[in-house]
Amino acid sequence: MQIWTGLGNPGPQYAMNRHNVGFMAVDVIADMYDFGPVQKKFSGWVQEGRIGSEKILLLKPATFMNESGRAAGEALRFYKLEPDALTVFHDELDLAPFKVKVRVGGGLAGHNGLKSINQHLGPDFRRVRIGIGHPGTKERVHGHVLGNYAKAEMDPLTDMLAGIAAESKWLAAGDDARFMSDLALRI
Repeated sequence: MQIWTGLGNPGPQYAMNRHNVGFMAVDVIADMYDFGPVQKKFSGWVQEGRIGSEKILLLKPATFMNESGRAAGEALRFYKLEPDALTVFHDELDLAPFKVKVRVGGGLAGHNGLKSINQHLGPDFRRVRIGIGHPGTKERVHGHVLGNYAKAEMDPLTDMLAGIAAESKWLAAGDDARFMSDLALRI
C-alpha cells in the first residue's frame, strides 16, 4: 500500500491557489482512476483506490499546510508503513510553471508543508514537485504562492494535472524516471 498526500489549505477560498496544486493533483488522480468516496480520516480527507495492482490511499490534510505532517504521520502509523511508502504532491517555487520533477529526500526550500512532514516522519519520502515559478523577489513570494492561478493559466494547468494523473501509473509502479519522461512528452 502507498499513501499519496496532496498538500494544500482547506476551504473554498484557497481552492485555486498555487499553494493548493497538490490538492488539485490528487483530486484529478481520484477522478481518473475512480477512487472510492471521500471519507474524513487521519486529520484529513481520504479516498482509496487502485492504480494498476497497487492500493493507493489519497490524503488531503485538513490541518492547513503548516501541520500537514500530522495527517501524513497518522496515516502511515495506522497502516504501519515507513516514510518510503509516502508520496507528497506539492507546489515548487524553484521549478518553472507546469514543470514536474520527482525526487526522494532533499531540501525543504522553505516549504512549510514539507517542513512539517519532515518533522513528523524524516526526509525519506518521495516528492512530486509541481512548478509554480518564482515571482522574482522574496517580497512577492507570499502573494504569488497564495494567489490564484490566472485565467490564462487554466489550460496549461488542466493539461498538466491530467498528465500527472495519466502517468501516475508509473509512480504507483515505482518508476519515477518513466513518470517524468512520459509526462514531459504530454505537457
